[in-house]
Amino acid sequence: MKPFLSAAAIPLATCLASMPAGAATSEAVATALAELRTYAEKLIADDEVPGLAIAVVHGDEIVFLEGFGVRVEGSDQPVDADTVFQIASLSKPISSTIVAALVSQDLVSWDSRMADIDPSFQLLEPYATATVTVADLFAHNSGLAGLAGNELESIGYDRDEILRRLRLVEPWTGFRGGYSYSNFGLTAGAEAAAGAAGMSWDEAAETMLFKPLGMASTSVSEADFRARENRAELHVPSDGAWRPLSKRHPDPQAPAGGVSSNVRDLAQWLRLQLASGEFGGEQLIAEDAFTKMHTPATAHGVHPVTGRPSFYGLGWGVSYTKHGVVWSHAGAFSKGARTFAEIYPKEDLGIVVLANAFPTGVPEAVADTFFDLVFDGAPSKDWLTEWNGRFDFFRVLDEQAKQAHATRPEPHSPALPASAYAGTYSNDYVGTAIVSDDSGTPTLAVGPDGARTYELTHFDRDLFLYYPFDESPDTPYEVSFAIDATGQAARITIEHLDDVGLGTLARDPD
Repeated sequence: MKPFLSAAAIPLATCLASMPAGAATSEAVATALAELRTYAEKLIADDEVPGLAIAVVHGDEIVFLEGFGVRVEGSDQPVDADTVFQIASLSKPISSTIVAALVSQDLVSWDSRMADIDPSFQLLEPYATATVTVADLFAHNSGLAGLAGNELESIGYDRDEILRRLRLVEPWTGFRGGYSYSNFGLTAGAEAAAGAAGMSWDEAAETMLFKPLGMASTSVSEADFRARENRAELHVPSDGAWRPLSKRHPDPQAPAGGVSSNVRDLAQWLRLQLASGEFGGEQLIAEDAFTKMHTPATAHGVHPVTGRPSFYGLGWGVSYTKHGVVWSHAGAFSKGARTFAEIYPKEDLGIVVLANAFPTGVPEAVADTFFDLVFDGAPSKDWLTEWNGRFDFFRVLDEQAKQAHATRPEPHSPALPASAYAGTYSNDYVGTAIVSDDSGTPTLAVGPDGARTYELTHFDRDLFLYYPFDESPDTPYEVSFAIDATGQAARITIEHLDDVGLGTLARDPD
């Protein structure tokens, strides 16, 4: 999203004028935890999510580690502290921690220029390409359009090919001119940092973080997640209930969204954060590298739910309250997962919440309710209603798409002969799209070697519908053709590949 306010509009001195710390006493935390358990049980009983796992760390002690509900709706497989979830964008502060560990060993710098450590990485603007640093990509201020690369991942391209094609994308903001959240921008920075240290990303994650912290159930590989017997499946709403319809394959953006973990492991990571980079008596992350992760780098205004002044550091959200600075990050797959971590470092208190469903505001509601209980003794508002309201637009968008295409316009125009649309189309970003009618049903094939194939349903004249997402089998997207003077389609526009304006492909010459 674009900034709500400029950084100058929220002076840090004002943000930091806070009440004295110390409200999170052991007694206050213990009382809040009893109510937290009751709240979590109610969320499950009310079917707000199928499954939920929570860890709380206070004063370097894991004081809460529990699971609730089930891994798969309709099963009797319980969620416990060892259940592994796909944590989506909660991967970002995990990855920031990994890079901070690399920086601590002088294997790379936050200020390393991509042009120096990975000259193959390019953005559209030459100045940005020559200047952009690892820190810029972790702060989401490179200007790269937020959704760039996500659509290529959905049709089967691998990480290297997606990163190569980012050079074709128009910037959404000026370089270092604003906040533009980018999965593949951060992925590029993480990959380059690991490469500068002579490692793959998988090796860096294991060597620099997972092994030292004993995070034995944490991985950046989907195959590892699928191999876990005790894993939570993704759920989406369908016919008034949660259904395990969704599968997410996030390996191409593993640093940004491909980590899987459980709350037992993530509690160790919370301990590392609360101890300012120290773990097991060893300073794993040097103070300067650690501090830079949590220092505001980009402003994105006042948060519409919490009302907090909101900034982004390096893979971390940073905000300010009467109880001091807050570090946080959420994660979501728009089809099936919601996760959240929040830390009050001055109070030595942090929470991580994992849920196996989306859209839902349950993880944020759990965290906000818990901290209200700790600091004030009671919730200040119905946080679940507040947060669920923020995500209703996902349901609204699906419903709008369904309603817009529920019935054909009357009168409607018939399609041209199939031969007018059949052919091969291409551009440098999406690659090749092949429209054929070999089986009597028009189909669209996209991705490397036609990895994804969709049936096309005629809607009106040169507009067809297709259904690209298994988890939303009744949500249509558009394919439209532009017809030239010869009566043949000269161009095709594929809606779900057009998020950054590069979903129009020209017909290849015969």
